[in-house]
Amino acid sequence: MKRTTRVLAFIGAGAVALSATPAPKAVAQDAVTLTIATVNNPQMVDMQHEAADFTKSTGIKVNFETLPENTLRQKVTADIATGGGQFDIATVGTYEVPIWAKNKWITDLTPYFEKLDAKAKADYDLNDLIPSIRKGLSYNDALYAVPFYGESSMTFYNKKLFKAAGLTMPAHPTWDQIVGFAQKLNDPSKNLYGICLRGLPGWGEMGAPMTTVINTFGGQWFDESWKPTLDSGPTKDAITFYIDTIKKYGEPGASSAGFTECETNFTQGKTAIWVDATSASGLVTDAKNSPIASDVGFAFSPTKVTPKGSHWLWAWSLTVEGSSKHKDEAFKFLTWATNKHYIGLIAADKGWGNVPPGTRLSTFNNPNYKKAAPYGGLILQSILTADPTNATLHKVPYTGVQFVGIPEFQSIGTQVTQNLAAALTGASTVDAALALSQQQVTRTMQQAGYYK
Repeated sequence: MKRTTRVLAFIGAGAVALSATPAPKAVAQDAVTLTIATVNNPQMVDMQHEAADFTKSTGIKVNFETLPENTLRQKVTADIATGGGQFDIATVGTYEVPIWAKNKWITDLTPYFEKLDAKAKADYDLNDLIPSIRKGLSYNDALYAVPFYGESSMTFYNKKLFKAAGLTMPAHPTWDQIVGFAQKLNDPSKNLYGICLRGLPGWGEMGAPMTTVINTFGGQWFDESWKPTLDSGPTKDAITFYIDTIKKYGEPGASSAGFTECETNFTQGKTAIWVDATSASGLVTDAKNSPIASDVGFAFSPTKVTPKGSHWLWAWSLTVEGSSKHKDEAFKFLTWATNKHYIGLIAADKGWGNVPPGTRLSTFNNPNYKKAAPYGGLILQSILTADPTNATLHKVPYTGVQFVGIPEFQSIGTQVTQNLAAALTGASTVDAALALSQQQVTRTMQQAGYYK
């Protein structure tokens, strides 16, 4: 079956770290400067601040190129697919690693780990990486990226608002319960909205949480024959539910609201409920940046007819581009930025509650982290129970929880969410957006050779 080799670039950033003991400074490396493509989220900003530690211990300089997420994805995709060599290291997601590895656009890290001496291997401790996270960054059992931070999805809610309204959030809420809460707490006259869900177009923006809703409603993007199922059955029901919930009880300007905008709305007390990435837990409970830090409650991601695929699995990770001329130096940075030493740096500067988790079992077992992050057990359970190989009620030919693991999905997911954004603004209806999407995706899959 032919498949196009169109690539999907995803760039984002986070920071989970743990690695071998920093190497001694080498004079021969003083002239080397690594260029890293990244996004300006809080975890990557922390990494940039800590990078002086890496340069001091190795003599290798680091240049960060930071761009908005969607722009960065496009730029990195173009560079990595053409072998442009503009970047030595790219921050990538679980979605693209296997595809890029298959196309030999990124570097197999296995030989580099094998060359480490016994002490360095023990210090980095590959077996400490959460198995599902590590598996998602591998291709043919070889590791092609190391996780900067890992995540699933969860429900955040404002305990103060819930208490005032006499509401109780269950540990495992259903989507029906979530909508009921959102309806009761929604009060636009007071600039308070029941819920914030991503409405910003993009397969990794609106597409991520919306796909978990599709999964738990019993739907899927494609049937077993690779034919799209967007305009009928539980898939249509789920998407209609998602868009209607935002229009009735969601944030204003939802078609421009992604992760960052929803985080701001929630921490400013303008949103009662937010369903999104577990990686936000440290951000929303940081009293320095979140006015509602002491009022944040946590619950598992909502379900409907099945728990399958109701919460995603993701890791923002670092990979070495195949065209890099400084692979050895780049590997040193990768292992510095994803090791226990780095975790210690962040903990010392920002506190254990701000250590981005989700990559190493040792982080969740650390007493300091447990004390600072009482939600850690919920995060770990969500990560461990997310299964990309069994994320839908009915059998499908693809893997992935909040995405479909094929090269075409980057453009498909973005196109469909653009159509749905028009429904959010009132420029279209959900029915019209899905009918158009069904036609477009069918044509794409036929042209890609999935079926005639």
